[in-house]
Amino acid sequence: MSGSVQEQGPVLAPDPELPVSARADDIAAALREHQVVVVAGETGSGKTTQLPKICLAAGRRSIAHTQPRRIAARTVAERIAEETRTELGDLVGYQVRFTRRAGRDTRLKIMTDGVLLAEIGRDRDLRRYDTIIIDEAHERSLNIDFLLGYLKQLIARRPELRVIITSATIDTDRFSRHFDDAPVIEVSGRTHPVDIRYRPDDGAEEGQADPIGAITAAVDELIAEGPGDILIFLSGEREIRDTADALAAAKLPDTEVLPLYARLSAAEQHRVFRPHRGRRIVLATNVAETSLTVPGIRYVIDPGTARISRYSARTKVQRLPIEPISQASANQRAGRAGRTSPGIAIRLYGEDDFAARPEFTEPEMLRTNLASVILQMAAAGLGEIRDFPFVEAPDAAAIGDGLRLLHELGALRGKPGKGPVRLSRIGQQLARMPIDPRLGRMLIAAAEQGALAEVLIIVAGLSIQDPRERPAEHRERADELHRRFWAPVEPGPAAGAPGEDAERSDFLAWLNLWNYLTERQRSLSGNAFRRMCRDEFLHFLRIREWQDLHGQLRGIARDLDLATNAAPAPPDRVHLALLSGLLSNVGLADLREPTRRSGDRGRRRPGPREYLGTRGSRFAINPGSALARTPPELVMAAELVETGRLWARTVAPITADQVEEAGGHLLTRTWSEPHFSARSGAVLARERVALLGVPIRNDKMINYGRIDPAAAREIFIRSGLVEGELRTQHGFLAHNRAIREQAEEVGTRLRRPGLVDDQTLFDLYDARLGPEITSVGHLDAWLRRQPAAVLDFSVDDLIGDADPDAGAFPAHWRIADLELDVRYVYEPGAGHDGVLVDVDLAVLHRLSPAPFSWQVPGLRVELATATIKSLPKPLRTSFVPAPEYAGRALAEIAGLGIDPERVPFADALARALTRLAAPVEPSDFDPTRLPTHLVPTFVIRGDDGAELDSGPDLAALQRRLTVAAADSLTAAVVTERPLASGQTQWSFGEIPTETATGPAVGHPGLTDEGAAVGMRIFPERGPAEASHRRGIARLLVLTTPNPANWVIGRLGNADKLALTAAPYPGLADLVADARLRAVADLAARVDDPAAIRDEAAFAALREAVRAEAAEETRRVVAIAAETVRAHGEVLAALGERPAGDDAAEDVREQVRNLIFDGFLAATPQPWLGQLPRYLRAAARRLAALPGSAARDERAAAEIWPLEDAYAELVNAQPEGPLSDEVAEIGWLLEELRVSLFAQSLGTRVPVSAKRVRSAIARAAHR
Repeated sequence: MSGSVQEQGPVLAPDPELPVSARADDIAAALREHQVVVVAGETGSGKTTQLPKICLAAGRRSIAHTQPRRIAARTVAERIAEETRTELGDLVGYQVRFTRRAGRDTRLKIMTDGVLLAEIGRDRDLRRYDTIIIDEAHERSLNIDFLLGYLKQLIARRPELRVIITSATIDTDRFSRHFDDAPVIEVSGRTHPVDIRYRPDDGAEEGQADPIGAITAAVDELIAEGPGDILIFLSGEREIRDTADALAAAKLPDTEVLPLYARLSAAEQHRVFRPHRGRRIVLATNVAETSLTVPGIRYVIDPGTARISRYSARTKVQRLPIEPISQASANQRAGRAGRTSPGIAIRLYGEDDFAARPEFTEPEMLRTNLASVILQMAAAGLGEIRDFPFVEAPDAAAIGDGLRLLHELGALRGKPGKGPVRLSRIGQQLARMPIDPRLGRMLIAAAEQGALAEVLIIVAGLSIQDPRERPAEHRERADELHRRFWAPVEPGPAAGAPGEDAERSDFLAWLNLWNYLTERQRSLSGNAFRRMCRDEFLHFLRIREWQDLHGQLRGIARDLDLATNAAPAPPDRVHLALLSGLLSNVGLADLREPTRRSGDRGRRRPGPREYLGTRGSRFAINPGSALARTPPELVMAAELVETGRLWARTVAPITADQVEEAGGHLLTRTWSEPHFSARSGAVLARERVALLGVPIRNDKMINYGRIDPAAAREIFIRSGLVEGELRTQHGFLAHNRAIREQAEEVGTRLRRPGLVDDQTLFDLYDARLGPEITSVGHLDAWLRRQPAAVLDFSVDDLIGDADPDAGAFPAHWRIADLELDVRYVYEPGAGHDGVLVDVDLAVLHRLSPAPFSWQVPGLRVELATATIKSLPKPLRTSFVPAPEYAGRALAEIAGLGIDPERVPFADALARALTRLAAPVEPSDFDPTRLPTHLVPTFVIRGDDGAELDSGPDLAALQRRLTVAAADSLTAAVVTERPLASGQTQWSFGEIPTETATGPAVGHPGLTDEGAAVGMRIFPERGPAEASHRRGIARLLVLTTPNPANWVIGRLGNADKLALTAAPYPGLADLVADARLRAVADLAARVDDPAAIRDEAAFAALREAVRAEAAEETRRVVAIAAETVRAHGEVLAALGERPAGDDAAEDVREQVRNLIFDGFLAATPQPWLGQLPRYLRAAARRLAALPGSAARDERAAAEIWPLEDAYAELVNAQPEGPLSDEVAEIGWLLEELRVSLFAQSLGTRVPVSAKRVRSAIARAAHR
């Protein structure tokens, strides 16, 4: 054939069967008259194969003809060589990445647009060509748009150059306008009518889409239409494989299913174009939309989707999502059905869906990362991308992302956006590599790390589709086989033996797979190797592509003088080299528990570990990764792919050291938590290192003095010197601490906590220390050059003239012969705030509240002011302004000569205010409104000095500590007056009324022990005397004859019967209690038993009582009988009242307090004889209730508050017998009940609610 071609010459005449031939003369004429011609025509018009022949026939000598895909470049070259009857590589040749079939005499070279773009770097004006054909320009790929922009500049420099832009009939006016209204020649398509049918998947809206089911249904529909081949468009290789499996399972008769996509071998692609019998179903990607015309197609099935490369500005990731195609693409697909005869196109979506789609596919320039374009432009010196005449200029954000990627790779000099783009040494090397800049950067770094042999293998693998297949029906078996390569790197012909520190990673798995395949290929025949690949789910053709690409990359490395290592590289060097190109794909594990929502009622279940990626992204490791089950803390990924979420594919663990080494120019360092370290004597800070927002280090401690000397100096002074953290023996530190304590004590007394603060000390140190001092080393060196006391401060330095008169805030509180320590505390809101008075437990009973209510002199004005402000508003308005009246009142009090130790401050202030303006009673003041620091706090300390209790209420403290105080007092004075217990005769000698040891004063008194008598020391005189009276009565009972039989014998039957209802175990017990009451009353008639203090006085009293004891006992028993009868009447009346009756409950409580086991001895005369009257009054109250409930409620409302107040008074009394005064108030309340509920019975003494209230107030005051 070649011989005939040489004899006859190439056939250049256009094929008359193709529509473009009809316009051949017009096209040739347009080329003579215009530099640029736009030829628009549908696919199938012949423009791709005939335009080059028209140009050759017109005398054009060197033509560059670009195609957007490698498969198209190769098939078009083969077709034109066949039509011109020349050998491929002679007149007609082609060149794609890493493959060239063209000679020196080649006049027509079909190439991918990327190849022509790369030639610009070597031949800026493309002088090799006089004609350039940019085919399929409507696809608007990145390379096409760049070429169109570059050619617009080039034609101005080369007037003889001719450019043909071919396009489907899509937006051709835009191309014409771009080239200054270049002529557009329309070429009619060789098409027939196409019937468009819409078959939307009804389940898609409900999330139940079945695309393969929809395709098989459409195939069945078209088969019923008659003979003809079917072209089905699919979005990717996996979809093609799944669809092929489904069609094979359908066992369609006399039907052949063929795939068509770019990665197929040339032989498999050619099968589509060969003649055949029967029906053929072609499963193709969008390569078949415009680049290739598949013969014999009558039917088209269009699912309406395609994988469209799209760059995410948010995640900085280039994605390949499946998206709906545009209307223009859909029409291109449908047009494939009408090339040879009328056809049918079935769209697997609705007509409304079609109408809603964009008219044209968005240009790749607007949806991709522009790093490669910017790199090539900078290398070729084509100026700034922002000024480049693109058909549609990319936006500033896309340009910025491209520049940032180049900056990440170290390809730029300076920061992006700062002046014109200038390439670094690395950038110039990358521009010479026809591969992705990221991969190129890995090769450059690998040569530097001595790991080029390993990285060449990995980069070649990353550049192809993964040869490890996972068919759905054998997925588990495939995964099992592929997991073999997860192990550490094994020795191999390329990489050699691994180091001991080899570790697992997806990148190293490529090396393991390579070594395995190399060994197996060497030991097996060609067919056996193919069978092994099939059996182990390894794609043979992709392996061949991997090996070819590896060889080509080695050639590139040699051209760039990149040194290949002979010795194997350790994994950390391999990873470091790879990391140089993947810095924006680094992630740090998010330690929070990962979860994902399950489909079972919203429950959550564990999900993949999430990583914090660069620039705020978040991703997870792909489940198929070797690291998915044990995710490391820090990883890098070959790619981040966004499907339902962002997944990291091909992952390896990395270290912070590797990130710092590879990405030093991208790191941001921030410092936090600067603090003084006592251990190092310097100011340290925590350094945070981040890579594009990913925290790399958080815990590195550095000397902050080198970062910010001024701030470090301030921290050193504040923490080391002012707060005392500096661990040195410098004398000035101890001196200044003591001075500060003195000054702070002054501030506490004045209640001015800010009088001495850290800032005061800081200012003093700051003024004296040298500016270079940031550590103890600096301090030591500086001090050696200074006077000895240069840093010694005084109280005046700290507070100036703020020190008050010592008398205003005394250190001791003197009361009578007592001297109590006083402390001052400033802790607002705390338990101890203000003035604290330390009180020894042994003298607690000697204190009264009155003197302390006056406060210390320094707080008295403030106390008077606050007390005035506590008045009710109607009264308070008479004393405005309060501070002025406080001062005047204190002056008035001084003139009245009031004794603070006896008169409470509130009483004195009320008298003074009354004299100044308006009547005021002490009860008008509200002490609860006083600030807590104006009420002294008493701290009670035991004999060992430990705090026992504290609080502002002195009386409450005395009550709570009664027993403890008595024990303490007893311990203090027992050496002076021994105690006694279990005595039945007078064996006490003479008992004084008071005894003292030092400040401890006690009051001895006898105690009733039931079967005996004892003696103890009481803190107060009243309780001591009350106890002594009871003790005397008990001792009289023990030392006189018992008249019980005589008394019982003289009781009448009626009384005996009545007394059986008494609350005593038996009659003898009642009589014994009555006898105790009787002797106590008899003794009181002779003399006050509290005055019986020696044995002689007791003997005289005993003789006086003995004579009348029996008769007095009988009289008490008689009162008891009368009382019990009255008690029975009350109980009967209570039984008739309904449950829950308030009045009945009140009466029950009253009766329980009057009648109980021991009530006879407990009830003194004259009140014992009044018990029957009190009980009858209660019975009458109950009897009157049905008709006087309202009156009863009013009376109860009057007495209940008084009884509550009396209960508080009783609870406030020291432990032991109540004083006579307090006990008397209880009987006044019983008299008041008689006056309110049974007035006709009369009262023993005049009584009213006011009288009772006053009596309670007097007793409480004491």
